Parts: sequence; C-alpha cells; structure tokens
Amino acid sequence: MDLNLSHETQICNGEVKITGSKSETNRLLLLKALFNNFKIENKSNSDDSFVMESALNSSSDLIDVQHAGTAMRFLTAYFSQLEGREVVLTGSSRMQQRPIKILVEALKSLGANIEYEKEKGYPPLRIKGKKLYSGSISLPADISSQYISSLIMLGSVLDGGIEINLVGKVTSVPYINMTLDLMTNLGIESDFKGQRIIVKSSNQIKNSIQIVESDWSSASYFFSIAALADQAHIYLKSYKKNSLQGDSVLRSIYKDLGVNSRFEGNNLILTKEKVPLNKRIKWDLSNSPDIAQTIAVSCYGLGIGCDLEGLHTLKIKETDRLTALYNELSLLGAKISVTDKSLHLSAGQNFKKGITISTYDDHRMAMAFAPLAIKISLSIKKAEVVSKSYPDFWKDLNSLDFKIANI
Repeated sequence: MDLNLSHETQICNGEVKITGSKSETNRLLLLKALFNNFKIENKSNSDDSFVMESALNSSSDLIDVQHAGTAMRFLTAYFSQLEGREVVLTGSSRMQQRPIKILVEALKSLGANIEYEKEKGYPPLRIKGKKLYSGSISLPADISSQYISSLIMLGSVLDGGIEINLVGKVTSVPYINMTLDLMTNLGIESDFKGQRIIVKSSNQIKNSIQIVESDWSSASYFFSIAALADQAHIYLKSYKKNSLQGDSVLRSIYKDLGVNSRFEGNNLILTKEKVPLNKRIKWDLSNSPDIAQTIAVSCYGLGIGCDLEGLHTLKIKETDRLTALYNELSLLGAKISVTDKSLHLSAGQNFKKGITISTYDDHRMAMAFAPLAIKISLSIKKAEVVSKSYPDFWKDLNSLDFKIANI
C-alpha cells in the first residue's frame, strides 16, 4: 500500500489515544510467561507484541518472529530455559542478517543448548530447552539493551539469580532501568550500580494488575507534527510524568524545536510555540536511538541543522537506519552526512516536492517522514509497515486533518 500525504491548513488540533508501549508490553509478556500470576492491561496492539504473545502461546516447534527484533532476543532466552522443549527460532530475511552471537554465547555460558541453523552468529537458532544455572556474565556495554534485558529477566528464574558485568560505556540505560523497574513492581529484587547488575531469584511474585503506559516512541511523531505545524494543540492520552520509557526525553528535545508539552492528569498536551529557534542543535541519543529518525526529519522540515550522536545501534535495526535516512533526506534536497554512529544535517530548507519515500521494511521510516507532509506533499511506499508498532497511525493522522489517499 502506497499513500499520498498532504495537509491543507498546517493547523493540527485533536486528541489521540496511543496504545501501550511495545517495550513495556513485550517485557511484561515475557515475565508473565515466566511467572503467570499477574494481568496486563493496555497492551500494545503492535505486530511486534502480537508476534511475541503468539510465540509464547504456541506449541509449534517452529517459531517465526518475522521482523520483531525484541521478540527474537527475548524468546532466545525464554526457550533456552524451557525444559524439554525444542524449537527453531527464525524470522524474516532481514532478521537473519541481525547479529545475535553475543546473547547466544552468554546463554551458553549458563548451560544453554543453542545451535545455528545457517550462518554462525545469526538466526535461525535451534534451541533445546534445559535447566540453566546461575552465574556471572560479562557483556559489552554498548550492545542492544534487549540482549541485557533478556538476561536480566531470565535471571529472575535461575536458582541463585544472575550477575551481569557491563564492559565499557553503558548505552540505552533507560531500557535497562525499564526492565528492572517493571520487575520491581512485581516484587523481583535487583540492583544496578555502576557497571554491575544483580538479579535475585524469585520463586513467587505479586499477584497484580500491571497497566502499560502509552508508547512514547509513537508519541514522537506528534511532537514532530506540532513542531512542523503553524498551529497545534494535540492531546495524547494515558501518559505519565514519571515514565519508565527513555523516549520521554522528547519533552526536552522538542522544547528546543518550539513544542511546549504539559500534563493535565494523564493527558500530555502539545502546543506549538512561535519562538526563535537555534540554527543548529546537537543531541546525544545513546539512550533513545528510536527517536533519531523523527528528530532528523523534524530538523530538516524546520530548516535547522543538527548533529545526532550515539546512533551506533541504528545500523542493526529493521534496516540500516543511518543509510536509509541519508538516502531519503538527500532525495528531498537535504545536505546530510552520516558515520557509523552519527548523523549531521546542514541548516536550510530546499524542499523537493512530490518525492516518494522508501520505507525499507522499517515502520519508523514511514512514520518519521509522514509529518513532513505538513510542509510538502509526499508519498510513502509500503505504508502498511507501520503496523509493526503502531497499526492506527494513518487513522490518527487523518484525525489531525492530514489528507491521505491510496496511490
């Protein structure tokens, strides 16, 4: 499905209810599979969470997670400890290019029985579940936080728990803290100081209801809309001031881009402020790389130069996101350069109209570029890819008076 996007008024007023955080949902789904005595409310309706839940409930010996990277990492740990169960864990062709060796080797050090079905270091994996043992593991600190989180959650069911020592500069700390905080809410004890994480074994957790906060990564597109609009007053429902989600840093980042955000109860209200903006801004997004695409497009739409650092994990996402951003922003007329861990955009507006944006099977490419339709009409290829994290995205954009038409 390819879509044409435009906006006639550049005024965006409305109310949007985004479903629960994919990151929180998938962590709670795994913990529920491990312990089973709590309920989850406001779960994400994303493809990734559907894939995760379906896999956990499946009795098949072939588990296909498609494009869901979180599910691949979390389920590798989960099936490793499921005694007596043998599965082949696989995914899309892109998933089979995404490295998983560091996690597999860590699990093997705890006694896991995992074999590579094709290329060493990459899915698919043949996993023979067995009793695993507690231990101390050392991991590079700059790897995907999903590797670390999967081991943290696994540690809660190992006799004796687990100790994880992180080597080097720790990145994506908010996602690690999210995992630990969700476990604390269930009564699972842990400690994270400096470079060391200790998780204690838990035989029993609280019988409770866990309510998932709405997704901040999905909120980023509405911050971008507010920044690019002439006028904006957007209500986002079911958010928390003391969020566990690292992408809540959006509030301070987009303040620099002219967006005021405030809370009324659990409603987050975004308004456009017409204030002078800096010509160039620099951010380190090591702890929130998923919002890099949105920010880069916002800056381009506003004519602001930016230097985005800490993006080393973007090359192993659904696509090489740095290369994808370079390609599509260049196509639109931007002057941009990228390294393997940073993006540098020159100030100025040189919009080329009628451009078709390729999405590279990446949901965030589609959603990051969509707000730019406030400034110029454009097309999005394979727009259905948004269902990976935000199935209602196009409907919600339509409610803010975006004109959306099938090609």
